[in-house]
Amino acid sequence: MKDYKAYFIIPAPPELVFLALTTAETIRLWTGDEAVMVAEPGSEFSLWDGAIVGKNLSFEPGRQIEQQWYFGEQEQPSIVVIKLHDHKHGTSMEIRQSNIPDEEYDDLVEGWRTEYAGALIDFYTE
Repeated sequence: MKDYKAYFIIPAPPELVFLALTTAETIRLWTGDEAVMVAEPGSEFSLWDGAIVGKNLSFEPGRQIEQQWYFGEQEQPSIVVIKLHDHKHGTSMEIRQSNIPDEEYDDLVEGWRTEYAGALIDFYTE
């Protein structure tokens, strides 16, 4: 199991980035794929047509999202914490993910860079 931590600068204020990460309609706009998401602790979510699925654990509007991502029959949960901080160019988005299966790590890191953060950056840059 591996852990991942990264920072990305998103050219929008934290409140808008939070909504883009927690509103199904907005997620569809920046990913181009179907999404199931409601900002309610305990709710299940699905992103990129089911490529990422899990459970929402907690929310602090405009500041933080905590989720559990599912990886099959994994014993230890993979916890994702997304923290949003004010930045002079918009938002500094801090990503921390724990307990990533070794065989998933490289693809997951690339996905965070290109499909997740990269798509959000492109969405707010256009």
